[in-house]
Amino acid sequence: MYDLVIIGGGPGGLCAGIYATRLRLKTIMFERELIGGQIALTDVIENYPGFPSISGMALMEKFEEHARSFGLEIKMSSVESITADGSLKVIKTTEGEVKTKAVILATGAKPSRLGVPGEVDFTGKGVSYCATCDGPFFRNLTVMVVGGGDTALKEANYLSKIASKVYLVHRRDQFRGEKIQQERVEAAENIEILRSHILKEVSGDKVVEGVVVEDLKTGTVRDINLEGVFIFVGIIPTTGFVDVDKDKSGFIISNSSMETSEPGIFVAGDCRNTPLLQVATAVGDGAIAAYTAEAYIESLEDKTPRTEKSQPSAKPTG
Repeated sequence: MYDLVIIGGGPGGLCAGIYATRLRLKTIMFERELIGGQIALTDVIENYPGFPSISGMALMEKFEEHARSFGLEIKMSSVESITADGSLKVIKTTEGEVKTKAVILATGAKPSRLGVPGEVDFTGKGVSYCATCDGPFFRNLTVMVVGGGDTALKEANYLSKIASKVYLVHRRDQFRGEKIQQERVEAAENIEILRSHILKEVSGDKVVEGVVVEDLKTGTVRDINLEGVFIFVGIIPTTGFVDVDKDKSGFIISNSSMETSEPGIFVAGDCRNTPLLQVATAVGDGAIAAYTAEAYIESLEDKTPRTEKSQPSAKPTG
């Protein structure tokens, strides 16, 4: 049996693992796909303190190395459900079951689909949700990026260094991403920005050959010949397997101590209802979740009642 199970190996989960192992909690982490999560697929990170410019993969490798150095056990397995067994939790994975006193959910989120004709049919055949993964396949070709947030702007800038031309389509007049990212895409000579436009359809034979876009102000429909479409229109939290309170979009609701509606289940990172989806905020969540989980585990061992606002007697520093 474990003191703590961490589900998800992204920044929040890895940070929670570092704190939990330093607290001498017997901890295991389950990750179903890639250590580091979605951020490991990011080409460049420029806003994580101490690293003015580093790839997502390189940063997550440092996180993983740090966590393993304290003895964090990591297992590549998918979690299917969490059920209660008295005060314990039973974690059902694709490789069996384990019992634990507490759980930290750090499952992150996956890209949303746009839902236009041809999107699903051409996924992997010209439609992509990861420029870092698939961008090199479109060297010296024409591509389109759909979206107006930080990810869309960063990936458009990244693709502009690979593709011959990049169309950047956003349904609003103004982008939502950081000003510095807006400045970069506006300065790139091979990026054509189509504000107040939407992607209507992706077309082709066996692979993507073109798209249809609509100008929302004039109603004009335009055909554009290209080879790749990269879609960045939001994310969907990976939370369907757990029964705790969530908002209407499926993000887990928690208090400031990362406690969910289910005692013994805590949350960290992008799967949480949070105003900012960043590595910096995810690691903060992970640290708090591990700290609060330790207090919960101690309350079980002491057989003392736990209230919503219960806190450890002393706060750690450093």
